[in-house]
Amino acid sequence: MISKNAKPPVCKIMDYGKYKYQERRKLKEAQQKQTTIKVKELRMRPRIEEHDYEVKLDKARKFLEVGTDRTKSNSPLQNKRNKVKFLVRLVGREIAHADLGIKVLNRFIEDLSDIGEVEQPPIVQGNTISMVIAPKKTEVRHAKN
Repeated sequence: MISKNAKPPVCKIMDYGKYKYQERRKLKEAQQKQTTIKVKELRMRPRIEEHDYEVKLDKARKFLEVGTDRTKSNSPLQNKRNKVKFLVRLVGREIAHADLGIKVLNRFIEDLSDIGEVEQPPIVQGNTISMVIAPKKTEVRHAKN
């Protein structure tokens, strides 16, 4: 129905199947253009070894730069950049030395400063210290015609 208030009412004759197909396509395109941000979690202890630290750093860098998409095997990973939440779990006497865990997290902040920015600074919550790093916002400039 084009116009409800007109006398007589104005209608348009169309293929309903084609109309529904176009609606689904518009919805699918709109979903592809949306940015999806997930929070990935990396857990560790305050006395992390150097190689383990480097592996966690590489994983965090991958999550911040590219992201992951497991829904489709060959899908492009654009607009899928993730935030990374670091958790340092303190056990036993480590709870009294929470500064060791904060040092580890500050090291992550330094090493990831080129691609990420701190969204939530290190916070001690019970026996865990948590921090969130988000990807840096890139400026997209569009030329005006």
